[in-house]
Amino acid sequence: MTPTTTETASQYSLATGAEISQVQAILQTAGHLGPEKRIAYLGLVDPSRGSSVEDRRFRVFIHDISGGAPTDVLVSVTSGEVLSSLELDTKVSGELPVLEEEFEVVETLLATDERWLAALDARGLDVEKVRVAPLSAGVFEYDDERGRRILRGLAFVQDFPEDSAWAHPVDGLVAYVDVVGKVVTQVIDLEVMPIPAEHGNYTDPELTGPLRESQKPISITQPEGPSFTVTGGNHVEWEKWSVDVGFDVREGVVLHNLAFRDGERLRPIINRASIAEMVVPYGDPSPIRSWQNYFDTGEYLVGQYANSLELGCDCLGDITYLSPVISDAFGNPREIRNGICMHEEDWGILSKHSDLWSGINYTRRNRRLVISFFTTIGNYDYGFYWYLYLDGTIEFEAKATGVVFTSAFPEGGSDNISQLAPGLGAPFHQHLFSARLDMAIDGFTNRVEEEDVVRQAMGPGNKRGNAFSRKRTVLARESEAVREADARVGRTWIISNPESRNRLGEPVGYKLHAHNQPTLLADPGSSIAKRAAFATKDLWVTRYADGERYPTGDFVNQHAGGAGLPAYVAQDRDIDGQDIVVWHTFGLTHFPRVEDWPIMPVDTVGFRLRPEGFFDRSPVLDVPANPSASCHNAAGSGDAAGSGAAGHCH
Repeated sequence: MTPTTTETASQYSLATGAEISQVQAILQTAGHLGPEKRIAYLGLVDPSRGSSVEDRRFRVFIHDISGGAPTDVLVSVTSGEVLSSLELDTKVSGELPVLEEEFEVVETLLATDERWLAALDARGLDVEKVRVAPLSAGVFEYDDERGRRILRGLAFVQDFPEDSAWAHPVDGLVAYVDVVGKVVTQVIDLEVMPIPAEHGNYTDPELTGPLRESQKPISITQPEGPSFTVTGGNHVEWEKWSVDVGFDVREGVVLHNLAFRDGERLRPIINRASIAEMVVPYGDPSPIRSWQNYFDTGEYLVGQYANSLELGCDCLGDITYLSPVISDAFGNPREIRNGICMHEEDWGILSKHSDLWSGINYTRRNRRLVISFFTTIGNYDYGFYWYLYLDGTIEFEAKATGVVFTSAFPEGGSDNISQLAPGLGAPFHQHLFSARLDMAIDGFTNRVEEEDVVRQAMGPGNKRGNAFSRKRTVLARESEAVREADARVGRTWIISNPESRNRLGEPVGYKLHAHNQPTLLADPGSSIAKRAAFATKDLWVTRYADGERYPTGDFVNQHAGGAGLPAYVAQDRDIDGQDIVVWHTFGLTHFPRVEDWPIMPVDTVGFRLRPEGFFDRSPVLDVPANPSASCHNAAGSGDAAGSGAAGHCH
């Protein structure tokens, strides 16, 4: 079966406000919405594999704030009806994602709780100046929390409205809150610790000093406009690339039907690409914070907190924006203005050679198409960047910035916390992502091979000991395809199509290059290792199946673990020459630095997919040289600066 790359735009187009309003009306008519009901998730369902029937379907998770059972509902706006409705038992399924209105519930309930007020009074704190971070609960030894919707609260002091509360953590204190029952179940007050006094207001002149005056303007202009076109609202053609840019409130940007034009053929590579999960596990064993681990994708929904991007600040140059529409908690459409940014970037040298024999001096410049969005989840901000290159390379990069999660720094030091400022600490932690790559290299008949370099011993056939080789191993079943990266042997993974061959008779493919950073560092027996099992390995390969969309399963909030990838691979299906999904774990291990305070410079991590025999020869031979006027260094040429305005950041 070959994936189609020319589906009607409506099959993969972004959700519209009218569609979301229609979903709302269908749910109301069917009795699924009312004063006590909230929408915790609403998203488009992908078209069924190989189906030519156009049916715009939405999946909706509905939470009952009065304590009734949540429901998982499938709605068709094409037929105007509810297709299915499943009532959930949260003791088994886990809870629905955290609602924004529950943030305020935590702070409001604690503001009148006698135990909480007594703890603040012991520290000489005014409750009016205490902010509470509402944090997902995880799953631990508290049996009374099963089936209850719990958030945990850590406190910070905010001296005035513009003050950065993260500079003043109230340590030794934590509260557990049932946000449905509207009750504080526990207040744990272990010790009164000094509250760091130094402020962290990163725009305050006291910290910034005089702003630099050394920077000359950088103007990025494209007088003839960008080289890409957007049709149907979200279908993008750039150079030889073709892609439908989607958006999901849980995953953020989703790429559909990623294909490359090779001669007369539009060749599919990935059917659907997304970052399907992200978890931030913390490494401080203190009872106050040992439960800290946040699934920002599955518990908080990174897409719903996508920023409205600003020209000249978030995106520089000739920018095209897309404004996705999502649902609020009541089913009303909400537009995220300029939520997705698309632009081209010069990316240095593509290829170069000065030939001594032929006298040819050859230089071609590279460029890439950037498709990105930024989201803010509490203290951290994350950028999700997809890059497409002229030579067929696909790359993803996550950018982490914002403010690190803080604590007090113990007087005697700590093996698990960095000191950022006097008395101020930040626990060690990780940012771990799972890329879901629904592969379709020249069709859905794909396989994965693991490639390692092989040292060859000196001896017969290798007299001088200079030889080395490589070894490729087919991952034939799901049980064989749960793999770890290994930089010592340069491990990579090749996704190929054994039924499609290049002109040398070799299977066409793409090679996955990992960043070789640590996977989950928590103990294998820990709660977080069970819940974030995807993060314990670098690679998983599964047979495609409808419904197997998330590496942690559908409902990660307060789920004990075992859902998602562990359940998928337990089926041990054949994956050699099959319709497969590649799941890749990558991430950052963050030992916070002094330089990360009071606001963290961007740190990055990601992965690359490069053509491996996919083409018959270099796919960039037709890239033209830059105009001669741009390729000299004569002083005063006037070529360096453009006259167009890129916009200013206010």
